[in-house]
Amino acid sequence: MAFKIITADERAAAPRSIKGVIFGPHKIGKTSLLWTLPAESTLFLNLEAGDLSVQGWKGDSIDIRTWQEARDMACLTGGPDPAKRADQAYSQAHYDFLAGQEENAGLIAKLGKYQVHFWDSISVATRLCFQWAGGEPESFSEKTGKKDIRGTYGLIGREIVEWLTHIQHTKGKDVWVVGGLDALLDEFNRPTWRPQIEGQQAANKLPGIFDEIICMVELKDEDDKPFRAFVCHKVNPWGYPAGDRSGRLEMIEKPHLGDLMEKIAGPIKPASDRLEYEMPAAAESGKTEKF
Repeated sequence: MAFKIITADERAAAPRSIKGVIFGPHKIGKTSLLWTLPAESTLFLNLEAGDLSVQGWKGDSIDIRTWQEARDMACLTGGPDPAKRADQAYSQAHYDFLAGQEENAGLIAKLGKYQVHFWDSISVATRLCFQWAGGEPESFSEKTGKKDIRGTYGLIGREIVEWLTHIQHTKGKDVWVVGGLDALLDEFNRPTWRPQIEGQQAANKLPGIFDEIICMVELKDEDDKPFRAFVCHKVNPWGYPAGDRSGRLEMIEKPHLGDLMEKIAGPIKPASDRLEYEMPAAAESGKTEKF
């Protein structure tokens, strides 16, 4: 195989798309973010069966009700993965099988019109996967034939990571996946925020899959009045799981997904403006607080 050196200019000129996940507590308005996206070029991939908040939104949607449907739709929208064997999900054989079904012919012809794929939600996807995984051979002990929940969760972790990775590799499309956010209290009654995902493996690996990890949460202003906001930086005073690889976002951004995407796609700040290397005086003196 021949390898090609890509210059900095070529890399900068290459078209890029946005891949991100948005976590938030229930009823914060994650699905309502569809109103901030262009309806004519956005595809709503609905696993929640909860589109009441976007009644009247003029965009197209696809309902997904099983884990097999979730995998098939990821394969159709993301295309085949050349690294997969023919017997694996998301392979060329998997894609060809789906594309060859008469009922999918019209769908594949229309997919090109959508620039934004909005998956709602990863929390439901993991529950669908849990239901499916419970009947697979990995969920039963080879010795006793009895249920083995460890095998179930191991299978869920592998499946969800593979599913999200394939979605993330959707070429030329902007992809957003939304999900729930849970608060777990420690012994000091302080909240520890974690994505609402079945299985620890997927929750641990998810930040390494997507470029943008955004938390849509309720904050309070100086007058103690609540407001909604996107938290975008990993280092934030509330401990929300977040991160921005674009280098273009502030710690807090307004909860408007269309404007956020425009900012991510905008001019990049010089590295000297967005990367900090200075240490606080307390850290240099060794007086930082330890936990």
